[in-house]
Amino acid sequence: MDGGTRRENILAALKQADKAISASKLAESLGVSRQIIVGDIALLRAAGEAIVATARGYRLQALLDEAGHVSKLAVQHRPEQTEEELRIFVACGVEVVDVIVEHEIYGEITGNLQIQTDQDVTDFIYKTKHAEARLLSDLTKGVHLHTLRYTDPAALEKAKQQLAEKGMLYQN
Repeated sequence: MDGGTRRENILAALKQADKAISASKLAESLGVSRQIIVGDIALLRAAGEAIVATARGYRLQALLDEAGHVSKLAVQHRPEQTEEELRIFVACGVEVVDVIVEHEIYGEITGNLQIQTDQDVTDFIYKTKHAEARLLSDLTKGVHLHTLRYTDPAALEKAKQQLAEKGMLYQN
């Protein structure tokens, strides 16, 4: 299969997927290496395709934008409270799309999260404990923003209330 056909197949798979698809899965299904898929994704992005890379794989931005309301929320907490924060959002029915910090040199830095379920939280926390990297919020003394997606505005209000009770809702 030539590169153009392979990239068409990648786009088709992403359009049909209801969750992120890893480069390894795409590679296996198309009979190429993971690195070929990473390169194809780069070429698709350069051609204008809105493909988002998450910790669990690739998704199309358009599919992410379709589901419900989107808000940003400022929070602040210690690194050891990250799991509790994420579980509050998930339990309230709020997806944590990303984390955003303001860096003094680079400006805004965003990390894609796409955390929707308890398993997503568990996987994320596992990675944070086993990676040789720090949380973005470590760069800003715990202050960070999250982009949040939810279908019911009451879900966001419930999450904000619980975060406030835990002292995690940022209030300057």
